[in-house]
This record gives sequence, C-alpha cells and structure tokens, in this order.
Amino acid sequence: MDLPDRPLLDALAAYAHAAAHRPGTPCRCAGGLVGVLADRDDGTVVRHGRLVAKAHAPGIDPEAHRARIALAAHPDVREVFLPPLTVSPPGELDGRPVSLWPYGSPVDPADPDAAPWEEAARLLARLHRTPPPDGAAIRIPGMRAPAKAALAVDRMRRTAPDHPAAATVLAAWRSVPDGAATDGPRLLCHGDFHLGQLVRDEETAEPVEPVESAESAESAESAESAKSEGGPTPPSAPWRLIDPDDAGLGDPAWDLARPAAWFAAGILPPEIWSRFLGAYQEAGGPAVGADPWAQLDVPARALTVQTAALAVAKSTAEGRPLDEVEDVMIDTCARIAGHRTDSAPTAST
Repeated sequence: MDLPDRPLLDALAAYAHAAAHRPGTPCRCAGGLVGVLADRDDGTVVRHGRLVAKAHAPGIDPEAHRARIALAAHPDVREVFLPPLTVSPPGELDGRPVSLWPYGSPVDPADPDAAPWEEAARLLARLHRTPPPDGAAIRIPGMRAPAKAALAVDRMRRTAPDHPAAATVLAAWRSVPDGAATDGPRLLCHGDFHLGQLVRDEETAEPVEPVESAESAESAESAESAKSEGGPTPPSAPWRLIDPDDAGLGDPAWDLARPAAWFAAGILPPEIWSRFLGAYQEAGGPAVGADPWAQLDVPARALTVQTAALAVAKSTAEGRPLDEVEDVMIDTCARIAGHRTDSAPTAST
C-alpha cells in the first residue's frame, strides 16, 4: 500500500494556508477546518477554512486541464458546477497543476436516506442540455469516462493478472463493444458522476474572504465549527457538481452509467433508481429515450467492469480479500459475460 506523499501534502497545505490568509495574518481556523480531504492517485485535496486546494493527477494533459477548469468557471454552467477561485498565475506543485475552490459541504454518507438523487439528476440534465460554450478560451476535450474504464482494466491486467476474479472481469469487458467510447452524441458531460461529486454551494450567499480581525475571525470560526459539527446547512445553499477533471464532450448516458450499474447489480434499490431516472427525464435530460436501457446498457456494463477491475487491483495491492460489495460486482460481471447487449432490461425500474 502506497504511503502518503508527505512533501506534497505539506506543500499543498502551505499553498492553501497562503491562499486563505493575507500575508502576516494569523490563522485562527479551527482544527476541524484544516486537513486532508483526499489523497489518491488521481488527486490530493486539502481544506483550509473556507477554501480547498487540489493538486491534480500527475501527467495530465495541461491544455485539456486548463479547458476543463475554464469550463467549470464558465457562466453558462454556473448553476451546475461549483466554480473555481481565480488564481493568477495558475498554481503548480511538483509538476502537478493546483486549483483552488470554495469549500462546500458534501453528501453525508451516514444519512443515505437524505442523499440528493433527484437534485443530482436535475444537475446532470441541465449540464447535458447546455450548449458547449464558444470561444478560443475553451477548447473542450472529450470526457474521460470510457477511457477510465479501459484504464481500470489495464491496471488489473498489470497488477493482478492471476487473481481468481480477473478472468471473469475480462470476460465481461469483452462484452463491451469496440467503439463504445466514440458512439453517441457529443454533449457536455461530467465524466465521473457519483454522489461524492456533489457539494453545497454555500458561497452563493457568503463569498470567500480572508479573515481580517480577531473579532471577525471568532465569528467565522464559530460559524464554520457549527457546519463541521453537523449543524444545519442553510436550505438556500444549492447542490453543485465538483471535480471537472474528467468533464468534456461525449455521450451523456455515461454520466448515468454508475447508478445504472449499481441498480443492475442490486446495490441501488429500485425505488431510488426510479427517483433518479425519473427526475432526469422530467428535467428534459437527453441521455435516454423511452427505453432507457437502449442507451444505458453499454455504459453500465463498462462501469460495472471498471468498478470490478479496480476492486481486484486494489484488494490485491492491499493483500486482502474482496469485500461484500466488491463480490457483488464480480458476480455481476459473470452475469454480463453470459448475456449479450440485446438481453438488457427494457423497463426503467
């Protein structure tokens, strides 16, 4: 198991501190408001008070990255994406681009009944209906969902070729038609949708500003502490999508593929899937027609394989058996390998 990259974490924390406070201003942020939010291969994220700094994945295409950040900042998608904070010149640490964002309260994993499935569906529908912005400043790349599925399979092949489940995953992967990445419409897509990509946009009512006095620091710290301790989020704070690292032009069915795959595997309850899909369709989402599975089947297969392949690779690296949910995804791959695309469900639930 890889150890945390302490030099990067320390440098990113210092970068966030400098962005959050004016030079010479002492930090009075409560301890719970400063720390690491994520440290993965595809990005490291730290919080400092009311902003977040992200070191993006190493080796990403710099032009595509700039286009995706510009897309998230574009006014045409202001009601979909949480916009980045302006940084000039753009940050970089250890060869990795760094971006700054307002902090937003995420979906509470301890309260699944409150998960905003309908709100997420409406955000995706709005994104998919938005015409790609014009202008030389935004040369929007292709969204990366199909590529990520292929990369997950390649990772499993490299790191866990002898795992007992690897052959099943590869058999399911062979059922995904060649060309699935390029077929379909070319609309704006998120590219990696799941509930972890949603936060409350609290800055619509209260912009990020450095603390300037002990009195105002106490007030801000008190308010932030209340949020961090589970205090109520103002109902006016809308949900927004975050993490545009995989966003771009492509088939919007891929943005619905992960929930569809979970539903097909029996992980997402039918009533939640119906709520999500129904809200998307009612909002005019263009990804699916009268028979949703005509568009969803291939992307859902690919996302099932991606999830299973990553589970095999990660469990092998960590020297542990597959957990219960991972076993379900392997079982679903076995079912996929035994059926053709035309045998997919035809109902919306």
